[in-house]
Amino acid sequence: MALQLPCMCASTRRASRALTQMYDDSLRPLGLHATQFSILQALELAGEVSQNQLSNLLFIDSTTLTRNLRILRKKGWIAVRAGADRRERWLRLAPLGVRQLQQVMPVWGRVQEQLRHKLGDTRWRDLQKLSNEIVDIVANSRTEGVSNDN
Repeated sequence: MALQLPCMCASTRRASRALTQMYDDSLRPLGLHATQFSILQALELAGEVSQNQLSNLLFIDSTTLTRNLRILRKKGWIAVRAGADRRERWLRLAPLGVRQLQQVMPVWGRVQEQLRHKLGDTRWRDLQKLSNEIVDIVANSRTEGVSNDN
């Protein structure tokens, strides 16, 4: 049995690392990490977005995102174009990235299904809903300027 951590952040981060390891183990033979898969999937869903928008959508810090984008660009899986401001970069899935996602989706789907089976459909849906609610709460607190003074 895992140690019961009283801190929500610590518990959630530990669960996230465990899930990441599970997905990484399955995606690694295809030359992909879970974080990179998330970026490709987000670009497929969102279309062309700025690097800043992608960072906000995925809650990935700029350094981590830049490092992963460099790898994905080198593999030809994403296309990057300059924005109006020379510091601005617009990202989209490249044709090779579309093909890579098509190749990876069956493996990703098996991992998803294994986890859904172990959790059960109700807990799976509840966890998805709760995860999205947490992201919304944090995103809203950022825009409302919530500080630790409250």
